[in-house]
Amino acid sequence: MTAKPHRATPDPMRSIVQPGPPNPERIQWVEARGRAFSFTLPAGLPLLEAARRGFAEAGFAGGVLGMRGGALGPLAYVMPALSKTGANAAFYSDTFRPDGITQLKLAAMTLGERDGAPFFHCHGLWTETDGDLHGGHILPEESIVAEPFAVDAFGIDGAMFTADVDRETNFKLFGPVAREAAGADTTSRAFALRLRPNQDLSCALEGFCRQRGIFNARIHGGVGSTIGAHFTDGRSVVPFATELAIRSGTIAPGADGVLEAALDIALVDYLGGIAEGRLMRGDNPVLMTMELVLEVL
Repeated sequence: MTAKPHRATPDPMRSIVQPGPPNPERIQWVEARGRAFSFTLPAGLPLLEAARRGFAEAGFAGGVLGMRGGALGPLAYVMPALSKTGANAAFYSDTFRPDGITQLKLAAMTLGERDGAPFFHCHGLWTETDGDLHGGHILPEESIVAEPFAVDAFGIDGAMFTADVDRETNFKLFGPVAREAAGADTTSRAFALRLRPNQDLSCALEGFCRQRGIFNARIHGGVGSTIGAHFTDGRSVVPFATELAIRSGTIAPGADGVLEAALDIALVDYLGGIAEGRLMRGDNPVLMTMELVLEVL
């Protein structure tokens, strides 16, 4: 299914009541150093181990990466779903395990640690053997690289995304923590970020940069969820629970000199609808979380 295009009408920014108290720190962040690089995921390895090796060979324990094409098989994933118990504002579907080889269209990944071991958070879109476009949250342990394919990565030194219990959402979520620098070869000042719920994605990033005197930045990675979505071309996604990947993003002065975030994304909603496009500034609040790395240019 695809999101039906229609013109969005102005209304107050959407919000979702979370089960726990809001954390007063609405953006969790750590300043670090980083470097963009590319590597090839070898066939036959679990996607998690293939990604870990690529970062380690470049001297990094973690970071973010983007995929544009590629093949996985087997693939295991979940989609966003309504909460059955009320313990969370939204939840996950049962696990899908499509037959055969799945062809990736795009995906974004955060590589970090959970319970002291490597782990990733990854959302994307892909075509299964039925020929249809699907999307969701790729499971690390059960997804295997079927054919070698190249990915674009950004490693961070001095920070790590680690999974911890988040009282606000009642999930165990990735967030950046400071980590002693390992002396990796880096080229850029970078910030590892996690945005908390019910704040507009673009405005939060613009404000973060403005407060630190950052006038140009590139977004790497970008895994999370928004409360539906509104796009610059007028389309909107009404179902509130999504799994979202940032395809590309920048923050730079607009024509009037004011910082503007340009975020091109892809998502799947809990009814199976797929949508891609540029997010409208000021009208796309975070549902559960959004992880990404800002590279200062």
